[in-house]
Amino acid sequence: MKLSLTSWSLRACSLEEAAGLSKVLGIGALDIGYFFGPALDKAALLAEPERAAERVLSLGVDLPNLYHLFGDTLADRNLADPRYRDRNEADFRQVVRFCRAAGVPTVFVLPGVVNPGQSRRDALDQSAASLAGLLPIAREAGVTLTIEPHVHSYLESPALVLELLDRVPGLKLTLDYAHFVCLGWRQDEIDPLAPHAAHVHLRQAKIGALQTKLDKGTINFGALLGTLRDAGYDGRLAIEYTNQDYMDSLFDDILTETIGMRDLVRTWGAGA
Repeated sequence: MKLSLTSWSLRACSLEEAAGLSKVLGIGALDIGYFFGPALDKAALLAEPERAAERVLSLGVDLPNLYHLFGDTLADRNLADPRYRDRNEADFRQVVRFCRAAGVPTVFVLPGVVNPGQSRRDALDQSAASLAGLLPIAREAGVTLTIEPHVHSYLESPALVLELLDRVPGLKLTLDYAHFVCLGWRQDEIDPLAPHAAHVHLRQAKIGALQTKLDKGTINFGALLGTLRDAGYDGRLAIEYTNQDYMDSLFDDILTETIGMRDLVRTWGAGA
């Protein structure tokens, strides 16, 4: 398991600066997306995927994952809303062209929210249908499609995640324990998701707080890393401390927490 750094952690940096910091920290890998200073231009990527790939290839770091958001918010054009299925599939064809050209092996999308008039069950049904349409597009391009279960989505329990994976064979996870821990799930209740992970996010959390300082949260990272190893996981561990209004994650020293997490993973790996 190797580390990566999420570009959206470094909101004041350019994409080139974020890549440079990843190198300076000895990580040498950067997850990319459409947010803050290091953002990719989504419109340009969708219009000319190969040209957008040329820019990121010049960064000189590994690019393990692309975070693709179909709309402009968590709810806009979300996968549980069937009205946008055709548009989302058209965009996703361009996304996987970019990933193939840039050598990005995995892409993660969000599962969707409970839309007006829906129940959680309705949202799962519609999301499963949307993901079943996206999966062959990714597979044909040699890209692994993943979803990230998250707070405020319809997918807020490990049991529902396993049901969705059963409904969409071949779908994988971008797994972030923090989204479950902050909702009150015990770590051992989240562990059954580990065999389905194709990408992992790391940050400390506790009940009621999606993000907190490494020594103030409740995730047992030694146990988490051991669970991933025992599940056969050999993908990237992306450190994802953020400074944003979402879930009030505004108050941590991103660089200090990133280095602390880097060192924790290295120390565990050396012992293993």
